[in-house]
Amino acid sequence: MDKIDMCNPSMVSTSHDVEDSWDDEFQQLVQTFPKDKSFTGMNLYFFQGFWCPSIVLKAVISCQKHFQAFDSDIIIATLPKCGTTWLKALTFSTLYRNQFPREKNPLLTYNPHSLVRFIDYDFYFNDTCPDLENCTLYQPRLFSIHLPYASLPTSIKNSNCKIVYLCRNPMDTLISFWSFFSRLRGEGFEPVSLDGAFKMFCQGINEFGPFFDHVSGYWRASQEKSSKILFLQYEDLQEDITSHLKKLAMFLGVPFSEEEEKQGVVEEIAKICSFENMKDLEVNKKGVQTFGYPQETFSGKTKTIEILREAFFRKAKTGDWSNYLTPSMVERLEKLIQEKLENSGLTFKLFSKTSKDITST
Repeated sequence: MDKIDMCNPSMVSTSHDVEDSWDDEFQQLVQTFPKDKSFTGMNLYFFQGFWCPSIVLKAVISCQKHFQAFDSDIIIATLPKCGTTWLKALTFSTLYRNQFPREKNPLLTYNPHSLVRFIDYDFYFNDTCPDLENCTLYQPRLFSIHLPYASLPTSIKNSNCKIVYLCRNPMDTLISFWSFFSRLRGEGFEPVSLDGAFKMFCQGINEFGPFFDHVSGYWRASQEKSSKILFLQYEDLQEDITSHLKKLAMFLGVPFSEEEEKQGVVEEIAKICSFENMKDLEVNKKGVQTFGYPQETFSGKTKTIEILREAFFRKAKTGDWSNYLTPSMVERLEKLIQEKLENSGLTFKLFSKTSKDITST
Protein backbone atom coordinates (compact mmCIF):
# COMPACT_ATOMS: atom_id res chain seq x y z
CA MET A 1 0.00 0.00 0.00
CA ASP A 2 1.38 3.41 -0.96
CA LYS A 3 1.30 6.10 1.69
CA ILE A 4 1.07 9.75 0.73
CA ASP A 5 2.88 11.43 3.60
CA MET A 6 1.48 14.90 4.21
CA CYS A 7 3.57 15.33 7.33
CA ASN A 8 6.47 16.72 5.32
CA PRO A 9 7.17 18.62 2.08
CA SER A 10 6.42 15.58 -0.07
CA MET A 11 2.79 16.73 0.05
CA VAL A 12 3.64 19.26 -2.66
CA SER A 13 4.24 16.45 -5.14
CA THR A 14 1.24 14.44 -3.98
CA SER A 15 -1.09 15.69 -6.70
CA HIS A 16 1.49 14.89 -9.38
CA ASP A 17 1.85 11.32 -8.10
CA VAL A 18 -1.92 10.84 -8.17
CA GLU A 19 -2.22 12.24 -11.69
CA ASP A 20 0.46 9.84 -12.92
CA SER A 21 -1.73 6.94 -11.76
CA TRP A 22 -4.78 8.05 -13.77
CA ASP A 23 -5.73 5.88 -16.74
CA ASP A 24 -5.78 7.32 -20.27
CA GLU A 25 -9.54 7.81 -20.36
CA PHE A 26 -9.53 9.82 -17.15
CA GLN A 27 -6.48 11.78 -18.30
CA GLN A 28 -8.40 12.82 -21.41
CA LEU A 29 -11.40 13.84 -19.33
CA VAL A 30 -9.49 16.10 -16.96
CA GLN A 31 -7.71 17.80 -19.84
CA THR A 32 -11.02 19.55 -20.49
CA PHE A 33 -10.97 21.10 -16.99
CA PRO A 34 -9.21 24.41 -16.23
CA LYS A 35 -6.17 23.78 -14.02
CA ASP A 36 -4.32 25.86 -11.44
CA LYS A 37 -2.04 25.35 -8.49
CA SER A 38 -3.05 26.04 -4.91
CA PHE A 39 -0.77 28.11 -2.69
CA THR A 40 -0.07 24.79 -0.96
CA GLY A 41 1.58 23.58 -4.16
CA MET A 42 -1.09 21.01 -4.99
CA ASN A 43 -2.85 20.93 -8.35
CA LEU A 44 -6.48 22.01 -8.54
CA TYR A 45 -8.99 21.35 -11.32
CA PHE A 46 -12.01 23.60 -11.89
CA PHE A 47 -14.82 21.05 -11.91
CA GLN A 48 -18.53 21.87 -11.73
CA GLY A 49 -17.80 25.41 -10.57
CA PHE A 50 -15.33 24.64 -7.77
CA TRP A 51 -11.61 23.94 -7.42
CA CYS A 52 -11.17 20.25 -6.73
CA PRO A 53 -7.79 18.95 -5.49
CA SER A 54 -6.42 16.52 -8.04
CA ILE A 55 -5.67 14.05 -5.25
CA VAL A 56 -9.39 13.47 -4.73
CA LEU A 57 -10.88 14.39 -8.14
CA LYS A 58 -11.41 10.80 -9.27
CA ALA A 59 -12.95 9.88 -5.92
CA VAL A 60 -15.31 12.86 -6.13
CA ILE A 61 -16.56 11.80 -9.56
CA SER A 62 -16.99 8.21 -8.36
CA CYS A 63 -18.99 9.17 -5.29
CA GLN A 64 -21.20 11.46 -7.38
CA LYS A 65 -22.01 8.56 -9.67
CA HIS A 66 -22.36 5.74 -7.16
CA PHE A 67 -23.08 6.97 -3.62
CA GLN A 68 -26.58 6.03 -2.54
CA ALA A 69 -27.84 7.95 0.44
CA PHE A 70 -30.26 6.43 2.94
CA ASP A 71 -33.10 8.59 4.20
CA SER A 72 -31.67 8.10 7.68
CA ASP A 73 -28.13 9.27 6.78
CA ILE A 74 -26.52 12.30 8.39
CA ILE A 75 -23.99 14.23 6.29
CA ILE A 76 -21.53 16.71 7.80
CA ALA A 77 -20.53 19.29 5.19
CA THR A 78 -17.76 21.87 5.56
CA LEU A 79 -14.97 23.66 3.78
CA PRO A 80 -11.53 22.56 5.02
CA LYS A 81 -10.37 24.36 8.16
CA CYS A 82 -13.82 25.60 9.16
CA GLY A 83 -14.28 23.42 12.24
CA THR A 84 -14.70 20.02 10.59
CA THR A 85 -12.96 18.12 13.41
CA TRP A 86 -15.05 19.85 16.06
CA LEU A 87 -18.35 19.30 14.25
CA LYS A 88 -17.54 15.63 13.75
CA ALA A 89 -16.96 15.26 17.49
CA LEU A 90 -20.11 17.15 18.46
CA THR A 91 -22.37 15.34 15.99
CA PHE A 92 -20.95 11.89 16.78
CA SER A 93 -21.34 12.38 20.54
CA THR A 94 -24.85 13.80 20.24
CA LEU A 95 -26.25 11.37 17.67
CA TYR A 96 -24.88 8.19 19.24
CA ARG A 97 -24.89 9.15 22.94
CA ASN A 98 -27.27 6.35 23.89
CA GLN A 99 -25.30 3.69 22.02
CA PHE A 100 -22.27 3.62 24.34
CA PRO A 101 -21.64 4.22 28.07
CA ARG A 102 -21.12 7.90 28.90
CA GLU A 103 -17.72 7.20 30.43
CA LYS A 104 -16.61 5.31 27.32
CA ASN A 105 -17.16 7.86 24.57
CA PRO A 106 -15.04 6.59 21.63
CA LEU A 107 -13.68 10.14 21.25
CA LEU A 108 -11.51 9.42 24.27
CA THR A 109 -9.56 6.84 22.29
CA TYR A 110 -10.17 7.71 18.63
CA ASN A 111 -9.61 10.85 16.57
CA PRO A 112 -12.91 12.33 15.26
CA HIS A 113 -11.76 11.68 11.68
CA SER A 114 -11.53 7.95 12.47
CA LEU A 115 -15.09 7.90 13.78
CA VAL A 116 -16.71 10.01 11.05
CA ARG A 117 -15.23 9.18 7.67
CA PHE A 118 -15.19 11.31 4.53
CA ILE A 119 -17.24 9.91 1.67
CA ASP A 120 -14.68 11.03 -0.91
CA TYR A 121 -11.35 11.14 0.92
CA ASP A 122 -11.94 7.78 2.59
CA PHE A 123 -14.47 5.41 1.05
CA TYR A 124 -14.11 6.34 -2.64
CA PHE A 125 -10.41 7.17 -2.53
CA ASN A 126 -9.32 3.69 -3.56
CA ASP A 127 -12.56 2.08 -4.67
CA THR A 128 -14.98 3.40 -7.29
CA CYS A 129 -17.87 1.46 -5.78
CA PRO A 130 -17.27 0.51 -2.13
CA ASP A 131 -19.72 -1.47 -0.01
CA LEU A 132 -21.26 1.08 2.36
CA GLU A 133 -24.20 -0.93 3.67
CA ASN A 134 -22.66 -1.41 7.11
CA CYS A 135 -19.62 0.82 6.99
CA THR A 136 -20.14 2.76 10.22
CA LEU A 137 -19.82 1.67 13.85
CA TYR A 138 -23.28 2.87 14.79
CA GLN A 139 -26.62 3.60 13.13
CA PRO A 140 -27.80 5.78 11.50
CA ARG A 141 -24.87 6.26 9.14
CA LEU A 142 -22.83 9.42 9.68
CA PHE A 143 -20.52 10.73 6.96
CA SER A 144 -18.51 13.84 6.15
CA ILE A 145 -17.84 15.67 2.88
CA HIS A 146 -16.20 18.88 1.61
CA LEU A 147 -18.13 19.22 -1.66
CA PRO A 148 -20.22 22.32 -2.46
CA TYR A 149 -23.97 21.80 -2.24
CA ALA A 150 -24.48 21.88 -6.01
CA SER A 151 -21.91 19.09 -6.48
CA LEU A 152 -23.21 16.71 -3.83
CA PRO A 153 -24.23 13.26 -5.08
CA THR A 154 -27.80 13.47 -6.39
CA SER A 155 -29.00 10.88 -3.88
CA ILE A 156 -27.97 13.16 -1.00
CA LYS A 157 -29.93 16.10 -2.37
CA ASN A 158 -32.97 14.09 -3.41
CA SER A 159 -33.30 11.78 -0.41
CA ASN A 160 -34.59 12.63 3.06
CA CYS A 161 -31.13 12.43 4.61
CA LYS A 162 -30.03 15.41 6.69
CA ILE A 163 -27.07 17.74 6.21
CA VAL A 164 -25.28 19.65 8.97
CA TYR A 165 -23.20 22.48 7.53
CA LEU A 166 -20.63 24.49 9.45
CA CYS A 167 -18.97 27.64 8.15
CA ARG A 168 -16.44 30.04 9.67
CA ASN A 169 -15.70 33.67 8.94
CA PRO A 170 -13.43 33.99 5.88
CA MET A 171 -10.58 35.73 7.68
CA ASP A 172 -10.08 33.05 10.32
CA THR A 173 -10.68 30.37 7.67
CA LEU A 174 -7.84 31.76 5.57
CA ILE A 175 -5.41 31.95 8.50
CA SER A 176 -6.30 28.46 9.72
CA PHE A 177 -5.85 27.04 6.21
CA TRP A 178 -2.55 28.86 5.69
CA SER A 179 -1.24 27.85 9.11
CA PHE A 180 -2.28 24.22 8.65
CA PHE A 181 -0.32 23.76 5.44
CA SER A 182 2.60 25.83 6.72
CA ARG A 183 2.96 23.43 9.64
CA LEU A 184 2.82 20.40 7.38
CA ARG A 185 5.74 21.64 5.30
CA GLY A 186 8.11 21.20 8.22
CA GLU A 187 11.28 23.02 9.21
CA GLY A 188 14.04 23.81 6.77
CA PHE A 189 11.71 24.40 3.83
CA GLU A 190 10.38 27.59 2.33
CA PRO A 191 7.23 28.60 4.22
CA VAL A 192 3.91 29.06 2.51
CA SER A 193 3.54 32.75 1.67
CA LEU A 194 0.62 34.41 3.47
CA ASP A 195 0.54 37.09 0.78
CA GLY A 196 0.27 34.43 -1.92
CA ALA A 197 -2.35 32.50 0.05
CA PHE A 198 -4.37 35.69 0.56
CA LYS A 199 -4.36 36.62 -3.13
CA MET A 200 -5.47 33.16 -4.24
CA PHE A 201 -8.14 32.99 -1.52
CA CYS A 202 -9.59 36.31 -2.69
CA GLN A 203 -9.59 34.98 -6.26
CA GLY A 204 -11.48 31.92 -5.07
CA ILE A 205 -8.65 29.54 -5.94
CA ASN A 206 -8.47 27.24 -2.94
CA GLU A 207 -9.40 23.65 -2.18
CA PHE A 208 -13.18 23.24 -2.71
CA GLY A 209 -13.53 27.01 -3.16
CA PRO A 210 -14.40 29.66 -3.99
CA PHE A 211 -15.12 30.21 -0.31
CA PHE A 212 -18.12 32.49 -0.81
CA ASP A 213 -19.73 30.20 -3.41
CA HIS A 214 -19.43 27.24 -1.04
CA VAL A 215 -20.96 29.08 1.91
CA SER A 216 -23.67 30.78 -0.14
CA GLY A 217 -24.70 27.52 -1.78
CA TYR A 218 -25.45 25.84 1.55
CA TRP A 219 -26.93 29.03 3.00
CA ARG A 220 -29.49 29.34 0.20
CA ALA A 221 -30.28 25.63 0.33
CA SER A 222 -30.80 25.81 4.11
CA GLN A 223 -33.26 28.69 3.64
CA GLU A 224 -35.24 26.63 1.15
CA LYS A 225 -34.96 23.29 2.97
CA SER A 226 -34.66 24.09 6.67
CA SER A 227 -35.84 20.62 7.70
CA LYS A 228 -33.07 19.02 5.63
CA ILE A 229 -30.11 21.36 6.15
CA LEU A 230 -28.93 22.84 9.43
CA PHE A 231 -26.65 25.83 8.80
CA LEU A 232 -24.28 26.51 11.70
CA GLN A 233 -21.55 29.08 12.22
CA TYR A 234 -18.34 28.34 14.09
CA GLU A 235 -18.43 31.60 16.02
CA ASP A 236 -21.99 30.97 17.28
CA LEU A 237 -20.98 27.57 18.61
CA GLN A 238 -18.08 29.13 20.45
CA GLU A 239 -20.29 31.75 22.07
CA ASP A 240 -23.12 29.43 23.14
CA ILE A 241 -22.32 25.76 22.68
CA THR A 242 -25.10 24.53 24.99
CA SER A 243 -28.05 25.99 23.06
CA HIS A 244 -26.51 24.99 19.72
CA LEU A 245 -25.98 21.41 20.91
CA LYS A 246 -29.67 21.29 21.81
CA LYS A 247 -30.50 22.69 18.38
CA LEU A 248 -28.28 20.08 16.74
CA ALA A 249 -29.85 17.24 18.71
CA MET A 250 -33.36 18.39 17.81
CA PHE A 251 -32.43 18.60 14.13
CA LEU A 252 -30.90 15.10 14.20
CA GLY A 253 -34.11 13.70 15.69
CA VAL A 254 -32.52 12.83 19.04
CA PRO A 255 -33.51 15.75 21.32
CA PHE A 256 -32.15 15.83 24.85
CA SER A 257 -34.71 14.74 27.40
CA GLU A 258 -35.45 16.76 30.54
CA GLU A 259 -33.68 14.08 32.54
CA GLU A 260 -30.58 14.29 30.35
CA GLU A 261 -30.50 18.04 30.77
CA LYS A 262 -30.82 17.69 34.55
CA GLN A 263 -27.97 15.17 34.54
CA GLY A 264 -25.74 17.59 32.65
CA VAL A 265 -25.43 15.44 29.51
CA VAL A 266 -25.37 18.50 27.23
CA GLU A 267 -22.56 20.14 29.19
CA GLU A 268 -20.71 16.83 29.35
CA ILE A 269 -20.73 16.46 25.56
CA ALA A 270 -19.62 20.08 25.16
CA LYS A 271 -16.71 19.47 27.54
CA ILE A 272 -15.58 16.21 25.92
CA CYS A 273 -15.67 17.85 22.48
CA SER A 274 -14.05 21.10 23.58
CA PHE A 275 -10.85 22.21 21.88
CA GLU A 276 -8.92 22.12 25.17
CA ASN A 277 -9.99 18.57 25.97
CA MET A 278 -9.51 17.08 22.49
CA LYS A 279 -6.14 18.73 22.03
CA ASP A 280 -4.88 17.20 25.30
CA LEU A 281 -6.09 13.66 24.57
CA GLU A 282 -3.21 11.29 23.93
CA VAL A 283 -4.80 9.98 20.73
CA ASN A 284 -4.75 13.50 19.25
CA LYS A 285 -1.23 14.41 20.37
CA LYS A 286 0.63 11.51 18.81
CA GLY A 287 0.63 9.52 15.61
CA VAL A 288 -0.92 10.18 12.22
CA GLN A 289 -4.46 10.24 10.91
CA THR A 290 -4.88 8.05 7.84
CA PHE A 291 -7.33 8.89 5.08
CA GLY A 292 -8.07 6.55 2.21
CA TYR A 293 -9.80 3.69 4.01
CA PRO A 294 -7.50 0.89 2.74
CA GLN A 295 -9.07 -2.57 2.50
CA GLU A 296 -7.66 -5.95 1.55
CA THR A 297 -10.49 -6.38 -0.96
CA PHE A 298 -9.19 -3.56 -3.13
CA SER A 299 -7.48 -4.73 -6.28
CA GLY A 300 -3.98 -3.52 -7.04
CA LYS A 301 -2.17 -0.86 -5.04
CA THR A 302 -4.09 1.35 -2.64
CA LYS A 303 -3.04 4.78 -1.47
CA THR A 304 -3.56 6.52 1.85
CA ILE A 305 -2.98 10.06 3.05
CA GLU A 306 -1.29 10.52 6.40
CA ILE A 307 -1.45 13.73 8.42
CA LEU A 308 -0.10 14.31 11.92
CA ARG A 309 -3.09 14.32 14.27
CA GLU A 310 -1.78 17.27 16.22
CA ALA A 311 -2.04 19.40 13.06
CA PHE A 312 -5.84 19.38 13.39
CA PHE A 313 -5.68 21.36 16.63
CA ARG A 314 -4.27 24.88 16.51
CA LYS A 315 -5.89 27.76 18.44
CA ALA A 316 -9.64 27.62 17.80
CA LYS A 317 -9.91 31.37 18.42
CA THR A 318 -12.24 33.79 16.68
CA GLY A 319 -10.42 36.93 15.57
CA ASP A 320 -6.94 35.40 15.46
CA TRP A 321 -6.69 36.74 11.90
CA SER A 322 -5.99 40.18 13.40
CA ASN A 323 -2.52 38.92 14.36
CA TYR A 324 -1.66 38.15 10.73
CA LEU A 325 -3.61 40.20 8.17
CA THR A 326 -2.51 43.71 7.21
CA PRO A 327 -5.02 46.59 7.17
CA SER A 328 -5.11 46.49 3.37
CA MET A 329 -5.85 42.74 3.44
CA VAL A 330 -8.66 43.28 5.94
CA GLU A 331 -10.12 46.07 3.81
CA ARG A 332 -10.13 43.89 0.71
CA LEU A 333 -11.79 40.97 2.49
CA GLU A 334 -14.40 43.25 4.04
CA LYS A 335 -15.28 44.52 0.58
CA LEU A 336 -15.51 40.95 -0.69
CA ILE A 337 -17.87 40.02 2.13
CA GLN A 338 -20.11 42.97 1.32
CA GLU A 339 -20.04 42.20 -2.40
CA LYS A 340 -20.50 38.43 -2.24
CA LEU A 341 -23.20 38.36 0.45
CA GLU A 342 -25.22 41.38 -0.59
CA ASN A 343 -28.93 40.92 0.17
CA SER A 344 -28.34 37.33 1.31
CA GLY A 345 -29.12 37.87 4.98
CA LEU A 346 -25.92 36.05 5.95
CA THR A 347 -23.45 37.77 8.26
CA PHE A 348 -20.05 36.86 9.71
CA LYS A 349 -18.71 37.50 13.19
CA LEU A 350 -15.08 38.47 12.86
CA PHE A 351 -14.32 38.74 16.58
CA SER A 352 -15.67 37.01 19.64
CA LYS A 353 -18.74 38.31 21.50
CA THR A 354 -18.37 42.10 21.76
CA SER A 355 -16.87 42.54 18.31
CA LYS A 356 -18.45 44.02 15.24
CA ASP A 357 -20.12 41.95 12.53
CA ILE A 358 -19.59 42.41 8.82
CA THR A 359 -23.06 42.44 7.31
CA SER A 360 -24.36 42.60 3.78
CA THR A 361 -27.05 45.19 3.21
